[in-house]
Amino acid sequence: MLKKEQNDLLTQTGPGTPMGDLFRRYWLPVLLKEELPEPGCEPVRVQLLSERMIAIRDTEGNYGLMDEFCAHRGVSLWFGRHEPGGIRCPYHGWKYRTDGQCVEVPSEPEGSKLCDRIKLKAYPLVERGDILWTYMGPPEMQPPLPEFEFAMVPSSQRFTSKRIQESNWLQALEGGIDSSHVSWLHRDSLNSDPLFKGAAGNQYNLQDMRPVFEVVDSDDGLFVGVRRNAGPDKYYWRVTPWIVPYFTMVPPRGDHPIHGHFWVPIDDEHCWTWSFDYHARRDLTEHEVQAMRDGKGIHVKYVPGTFIPMQNKANNYLIDRQAQREGRTYSGVDGIGMQDASLQESMGPIQDRTREFLTSTDNGIVMMRRRLMRVIKEMQEGVEPPALQPEAHHVRSAAVVIGRDEDFRVAAKDALRVQPDRGHASV
Repeated sequence: MLKKEQNDLLTQTGPGTPMGDLFRRYWLPVLLKEELPEPGCEPVRVQLLSERMIAIRDTEGNYGLMDEFCAHRGVSLWFGRHEPGGIRCPYHGWKYRTDGQCVEVPSEPEGSKLCDRIKLKAYPLVERGDILWTYMGPPEMQPPLPEFEFAMVPSSQRFTSKRIQESNWLQALEGGIDSSHVSWLHRDSLNSDPLFKGAAGNQYNLQDMRPVFEVVDSDDGLFVGVRRNAGPDKYYWRVTPWIVPYFTMVPPRGDHPIHGHFWVPIDDEHCWTWSFDYHARRDLTEHEVQAMRDGKGIHVKYVPGTFIPMQNKANNYLIDRQAQREGRTYSGVDGIGMQDASLQESMGPIQDRTREFLTSTDNGIVMMRRRLMRVIKEMQEGVEPPALQPEAHHVRSAAVVIGRDEDFRVAAKDALRVQPDRGHASV
């Protein structure tokens, strides 16, 4: 369990907090590209790390992410109107470029230098992999753009979605590296979800309910290895990478697309759960893409016009007790994504980790927390955080069946790195 001050350290990400300072050293996914589809389109309100901003695409097509509120009277610039070269506040006509610089105050006399002194806080907004990313840290420390494999393959080979989760980012991340719950919470989905069913490895998840965890440090996070019996002399290993601070990738199943997540704080009690699917060697099929749009796999259905899941806390996640009794869904909640979210949100906005009792299958969670606390301490001492450089992003998850006397770290070493000429190691 964690002490309260440790829990506070890891869950608080607003300006000036140690965890917030760490997040601000990385490129963060902000918007789907489709949310700013064309020059001069409607601005989008954004909240990340407890900062309220607007994202815009000006009439020339330039992206911008800046403080939401006009420097004059604090009006939300979401109401602003696009004009050549920027966005104008409708209240008194102050105009801003995409970099936050004020360029016009109509009420000022000719020759006034007031604009030169007014600049809203602003951050870069850059497209990669159908996502608009931002960097919110010190400009002189800005790292290269991310190179996670899903964002580098052709768009025909990937699908990306996001949803609002009503919990702190950490308990969402912890669910992403907890492989032991799959045999329970998702057991029905392994055989019914079109993005999971039919994989040979599913049988090992369902037959062995006592997985053994072996978690090892990497330069950039952890590899969470989970083994289950696969016969008298074999083990089935599923290896999940966690990359500091926010990235996880689900081990593959058969020839299905590979799933993964980013967990990004909105504020201390809400986060964005970004979910991606991709295939390294082929286009996604129409059937697969439609299933993702329909909320299958790790994706969800939305309340129309929002990124709020259709199943949510307000409607008890549309739990179906009859389906639960009949075994059609183990928890009564439909869909892998919402099965996870419903239970993570049920812990409350910020889980009280001083009251928990952890077991050996929680070793990945324990080591992840310790690693984050160590990274924060080292960063405060002037050490550069891990996983800033693109080489750190060239990682894969893996599922392999190997001999019981083999070390998964050796047997799966090549499978855990991106190799463009080879597909994922899958069972």
